[in-house]
Amino acid sequence: MTKKTIFFDIDGTIYDEDKNVPASTREAIAELQRRGHNVAIATGRGAYMFKELREELGIDSFVSLNGQYVVHEGKVIYTNRLETEVLKELTLFAEKNDHPVAYIDATDMKVNTAEHENILTSIGSLKLAFPTHDAEYFLQNEIYQAIIFCPQENQAAYEEAYPDLKFVRWHPLGMDVLPGNGSKANGIARMIEILGVDKEDVYAFGDGLNDVEMLGYVGHGIAMGNAEEEVKAAASYVTKHVSEDGIYEGLKMVGLL
Repeated sequence: MTKKTIFFDIDGTIYDEDKNVPASTREAIAELQRRGHNVAIATGRGAYMFKELREELGIDSFVSLNGQYVVHEGKVIYTNRLETEVLKELTLFAEKNDHPVAYIDATDMKVNTAEHENILTSIGSLKLAFPTHDAEYFLQNEIYQAIIFCPQENQAAYEEAYPDLKFVRWHPLGMDVLPGNGSKANGIARMIEILGVDKEDVYAFGDGLNDVEMLGYVGHGIAMGNAEEEVKAAASYVTKHVSEDGIYEGLKMVGLL
């Protein structure tokens, strides 16, 4: 079999609802690696948020921060930052609406509000600790992704005010902010260019709205059974729920296992 490249989202794809890796997922990924395929992660998380997972699965290539920070075999091959002036304006807009903002670079995440229920609820769903407070972090560091902690009904106001940015909802109280050209698909394109592989030999698994472009871009997009309907519509295949051996079953479905 021709060597294939497979990208896996983390939350709701590799991780189940309790942020554990099902045994069948761990075994399936190990088998792909034994067969010589390229295995990588494609996630909205920052690299520091899944270091232990990479070590556990033996994966050293990844598309992180929804495509804004891409690493191949431990080496950074692509970055796509948010402009400081844009972040300054966006922060002022958010502050007027009592919406906290998080700034994420390659190594950390800081928030401009020391305490806020929206942050606690949404970040807590990822089983991550409340980020530390530094309202000027974006002025001194290269920020690749921001998060606005606001309800769904407020998203349209941001999209209207900042048409050159991309807003991707991942929680009822949280949405990622990316450069206008930012996406997992764009990050994957940079990765497969380095790998020198044909898009038809590329597979991706995902479940969230930030996976829609990725699943449509690769040769074989597989949506998890627990994915939202919009995500399933973008995919070529729909596998079982993450907690029902979804990755293992999906790999069997496309003939990789």
